[in-house]
Amino acid sequence: MNKVIVILGPTAVGKTKMSVELAKKLNGEIINADSTQVFKTLDIATAKITEEEKEGIVHHLFDIKDVEDSYTVYDYQKDCRRMIDDILKRGKTPILVGGTGLYIKAALYNYNFDEISVHKDYSKYTNDELYNKLLAIDPHTEIHKNNRKRVEHALDVYEATGKIVGHDKSDELLYDTIFIGLTTDRNVLYERINKRVDVMLENGLLDEAKRVYDSNIRTKAILTPIGYKELFPYFAKEKSLEECLDLIKQNSRKYAKRQYTWFNNQMNVTWFNVDFNNFNNTITEVYDYIKKRN
Repeated sequence: MNKVIVILGPTAVGKTKMSVELAKKLNGEIINADSTQVFKTLDIATAKITEEEKEGIVHHLFDIKDVEDSYTVYDYQKDCRRMIDDILKRGKTPILVGGTGLYIKAALYNYNFDEISVHKDYSKYTNDELYNKLLAIDPHTEIHKNNRKRVEHALDVYEATGKIVGHDKSDELLYDTIFIGLTTDRNVLYERINKRVDVMLENGLLDEAKRVYDSNIRTKAILTPIGYKELFPYFAKEKSLEECLDLIKQNSRKYAKRQYTWFNNQMNVTWFNVDFNNFNNTITEVYDYIKKRN
């Protein structure tokens, strides 16, 4: 199969399991498309796949950077395209899996980024403050104020090059790609998100977040994922654990809603309702659809 498969969708919908099962059937290798999972040691809050869950399938672009490092969409674009080309050349199927829409689009579409070497630290600014800085140089920007990565990138590009536009975008796909979206009823999804946070807590989220908090590292890698910064007030004795966990769940639900909106507006996705009672039914449905498209 000389195609690229993309498994996308909101958090907690089953993308990881689906990608592994498809990789078995399609002689595939998996490429991470989650901006938080490229960083080492950030495991539980980012829902990073475990060695056991990989089931021997080759995975790329996980744990490739330290949390102190900068890693931009431009960096991902270069790395991911290199991986895709290599996997295709070896006669295997590249399977991108993740929820970071801009990463997926940058890798697969004809996006040209301005390469910049200096990335400022914007951690002290709120989303509103950052967005106001962007509006000052580009009153007609189409970037949403909550898309912090793109706002920061646009500011960095302007600082480095004087250009208003951070990148030229196109709807031209560079690869023969099948976009598979996993979805479910909103109430079911929200229940799964809430449960996932509870499971993360059981698996050691508090210890992982405390280690991050004590490190005093506040880079983008630390402040982007949902699950660390929300617990900082608990460690600072400013909020109860219950309040902080509720905030993690709330922010995760909001993020899932934004993911749906982004994917529907940006890509030609075929959506599949997940059968959580028998996930094999969904695997078969998706696999049959891919085979028909081949």
